[in-house]
Amino acid sequence: MKQSLRLRLVVISAGMIILSVVICWIMNLCLLPGFYERSKKKQLDSVYEQTAELFEANEWDSLTADGKNAVYDEVDKIGANTGVTMYIMEVKINVQTGLVSNVDYLYPSISDRAKNKNKDQFSKYVMFKQLGNVFDDKYELIKETENYELYKVFDEQIGSNYIDLVGGLEGSFWIYVRSNYQGIRESAAISNEFLAYAGIGVTILCVLIMIFVSNQYTKPILALARLAQRMEELNFNVRYEENRRDEIGVLGHSMNSLSDKLQETILELKTANNELQLDLQRRSEQEQMRQEFLANVSHELKTPIALIQGYAEGLQENVNDDPESRDFYCEVIVDEADKMNKMVKRLLSLNQLEFGNGQVHLEHFDVQEVIKSVLASSEILFRQKEITLSFNESEPVYVWADEYMTEEVVMNYVSNAVNHTGGERIIEVKIQSVEGHARVSVFNTGEKIPEGEIGKIWNKFYKVDKARTREYGGNGIGLSIVKAIMEAHNQRFGVKNYDNGVEFWFELDEKAEN
Repeated sequence: MKQSLRLRLVVISAGMIILSVVICWIMNLCLLPGFYERSKKKQLDSVYEQTAELFEANEWDSLTADGKNAVYDEVDKIGANTGVTMYIMEVKINVQTGLVSNVDYLYPSISDRAKNKNKDQFSKYVMFKQLGNVFDDKYELIKETENYELYKVFDEQIGSNYIDLVGGLEGSFWIYVRSNYQGIRESAAISNEFLAYAGIGVTILCVLIMIFVSNQYTKPILALARLAQRMEELNFNVRYEENRRDEIGVLGHSMNSLSDKLQETILELKTANNELQLDLQRRSEQEQMRQEFLANVSHELKTPIALIQGYAEGLQENVNDDPESRDFYCEVIVDEADKMNKMVKRLLSLNQLEFGNGQVHLEHFDVQEVIKSVLASSEILFRQKEITLSFNESEPVYVWADEYMTEEVVMNYVSNAVNHTGGERIIEVKIQSVEGHARVSVFNTGEKIPEGEIGKIWNKFYKVDKARTREYGGNGIGLSIVKAIMEAHNQRFGVKNYDNGVEFWFELDEKAEN
């Protein structure tokens, strides 16, 4: 249902103000007297306790005049801070009758008339305690304890209500405390009258203010117009955010729905266009990768196939009839076939790793044992190429990794070092602890890798020195396998040039991941 904005604001504001005033008026009328009476009781309780503690702390009969005056000063402070009237008396009881025989005033110093009046009132309270209820309806006992009583009393002579406290102190001393109770009723009445006038005035003022403020509600309409202009420019990020049930709210939400539908349609078109472009790009990249792969594989297979074909034809045509030549031809054919077989196996392994088919099986093992196994299997190569191996064994170094893949990485690094060793012909293998990781490094003396080539050596089929790589049967796949394995482990690896050689390294976790 549509509602007028101006009328709604004025009615709600006026209603809230009137409701608040009425609630305050009712609370003042019904709850304030009771609350005030409870507060007065607590106040008189506190006055009695303070005075009783004061007399308990001083032996009255042994006090000098100055000491008694000091006690009276403390009583003055208690009365002044609480706003009550206090009287302290010494009561003498007739031994035969058990009734009050004499009342002597100790505090304060007042006229004889006032003394007699208060003495009579006080005697009534003492008689009540001794003989029972001797009061008329003007006296109401509102609290009774072992030490004192509280009364609500109407003083006809003054025409006012009071709350009186009467209680015994140390020895034969009594305290009589009076607090005016009449003021709260007058205060509540005055407060309610003021609230009534103030509520009427505030209500009228707020109605006038709301009439003025309601004129500002034309601003949302202008904001909606600006919103429509931005949507006209195909900017659908702007939104009408307010949740209203009036005319502006209906229009704003309708514009949001229209914006959502237009944005959804345009996004679908853009998504379809992006997907088409990405698909074309992927196909182009795949085609380029396929062509590069075929070119590289063809290049790598061309030489061994030509050799196999040439030597096979030689055997077929009996180029050399002697057994040694035929054995040599057969060895070449077998060697080249073995190289092609190894390259195909490495390509299949690399393909599995790159496409996520080669899953990493984490194990806890001693990486030092893996290195020793690889070095032992390569010992014959070290002897053939007169290489000096340096590997200082230490305590076991346990890591979390795939043991088979780790052995593959170490094998590739060691094989690469054997094939590129020069100079002093030294290979040094080390294990170091670096920030919770075990770093395995393989260093070989020889020529450095050109700085411009370091980033390319991890690519498939890339060879820094093609002639030398061909000489030992390499095909540029080994380091690509290292890269794929370390990325599958999410661990660091790299290469570093030194003045006398090159060091390849990789890291593995020494601690299990949380």
